[in-house]
Order: sequence, then C-alpha cells, then structure tokens
Amino acid sequence: MKNFADRLIEKITAFNNPTVMGLDPKLDFIPQHIIDSCNKQTDNNQIASAMAIFEFNRMLIDATYDIIPAIKPQFAYYEMYGIHGLETLHKTVSYAKSKGMIVIADAKRNDIGSTAEAYAAGILGCTVLSDSSSVSMLDADAITVNAYLGIDGIEPFVKVAKEQGKGVFILVRTSNPSAGDFQDLTLQDGRKLYEAVADRINVWGSELIGENGFSSIGAVVGATWPEQASDLRNRMPSAFILVPGYGAQGGSADTAACSFNQNGTGAIVNASRSLMCAYKKRSDLNETEFQIAARDEAIRMRDDLNAALLRKTK
Repeated sequence: MKNFADRLIEKITAFNNPTVMGLDPKLDFIPQHIIDSCNKQTDNNQIASAMAIFEFNRMLIDATYDIIPAIKPQFAYYEMYGIHGLETLHKTVSYAKSKGMIVIADAKRNDIGSTAEAYAAGILGCTVLSDSSSVSMLDADAITVNAYLGIDGIEPFVKVAKEQGKGVFILVRTSNPSAGDFQDLTLQDGRKLYEAVADRINVWGSELIGENGFSSIGAVVGATWPEQASDLRNRMPSAFILVPGYGAQGGSADTAACSFNQNGTGAIVNASRSLMCAYKKRSDLNETEFQIAARDEAIRMRDDLNAALLRKTK
C-alpha cells in the first residue's frame, strides 16, 4: 500500500500544481441559475439547497480535475445543511475520487479513546456493520485534526493512516488573526506552544515517512504567518504541510512558499473562495460561465505559486 505523502507528491508532480481546491459552499456562492433549477425539481427547500450545492461542487470539479490534484471539503459547510448536506458531502467526495482527485477531509476532529477511533473509522477508515462486514463510509484520503488532547486524540488516526495508506494533517499554526492567543504562548522550556506541537509531529510521523522523504503525518500552517512558516518548515523537515490562508484570507504566493522546502516541495496550498467565487470578479463573464472563471483562476494560482517557488529555489 502506497504512502499517502508519496501519492500526494506524485499527483502534484504530474500536474505541476501544488494546490488543493477547498469546497466550502454556501448558497450565497452558487450562481442563481443553479439554485432556480434545483428549486423547480422539488418542493422541499432543504433538498433543493443540497442539490444546488452538489451541482455547484460537481461542476467545479469537472472544470478543474485535470489541473488541480485534490479537493478539501470543510465539513461545517455541509453539516449546516443537515442530513441532506451530509449526503452532499458524501456524494462530493465520491465524485471527486471518481475523477482521480485526492480528498482531504477538513474536519478538524479531536477527541480521545473510542470517540477518536470512531472519527478515524468514519472519515478515513472502515466501519464494522451488523453482519460483521467492514465498509468505508466516507473514504477520504486524509483528515485535518487538532492535537490539543495529545497522543490519545491522535493515535487512532495515525493507526488508520499506517494500516490503510491515509494521511493526517495536524493543526500547528493556523491562519486566523487570533491564532496567537494560545498558539504563541511561551512554555517553561522557552518554546512556543505551536513549536511544541511541531516537535511532537516529528515524533508521531517518524514511522510513516515515504519514499519521497515526507511523512503521511503532516501539519497545517497558515500562509498568513510567513516567518513562523519558515521556522516550522525547518523544524519539521519530514512533515507534509497543508497551507490555508491563500487568496481571500490575505496570504500570497510568496508567503505560502515559506512552507515549502528549498527544493520547492513538501507542501500543498489551499484556495476556497477565490476559486469558487472567481466568476463574481469577472465582468467579461456571466454567472453561467462560472466554470471558466474557476479554471482560469486555478491556472493563475498554479502559475503564481510556481513562480514564487522558482524564486525561492534560486
């Protein structure tokens, strides 16, 4: 079974594109013609809303699957639409995988013992059913998790990653403005809290390092903190880094590049609203052409990042 980090690197290399498309849909993002079409198909507005979200996701995937290696659905944007939203999440994951895309489940789960095992089984691994059969419920390729509870909350995910070739991205330095309230606290030994988390990731991921030198136990480091990102890249030489915060949150290609190593590898950069809502910034297109806008923005982002990585590696 191939190591998750190796699979991700192979996909990035094949596309020459270290990016992931965040699928964080809200009805406000969806072109009106899609919503109108779904409303005509059912009198149930909850079902119509979920249908519109899936159609939007499907068309975004169709527009980009041959240039973007992966998607990253944020669970909250599906959970807010109830059971039909969760069904849409499942359909979105299945559709992306049918197109050959890697799926990173942005769930940010965290708990201990059997609860963490249940999260790991439901999102990454398999669930044992009443007839003793074992079934993959979501079958995501990787998941984001919170390390606040320590190894008890991480070990079940690491176990599934090791046994089934999956990946885990652990929050280290997030992109939100108040991240420093806790993550920058200084410990008795002089390290920042986020540095201590990074050091633990090195330990937890040491047994899952693949042929390309990166572990399937990676880290989340926001593009809005370039100085910390550079330090963390050196601190976690084997961790694959997921980089949120590019685009709408204020991160640039050069700040995102800080999470890559000197060879220009070892990280993948997420963009959500800047891809999903690209059509809203295009006066030359109407909303029915949102796929064109998304694809154009995906290509622009790819080229922007590759130029930044070229500058970094010179």
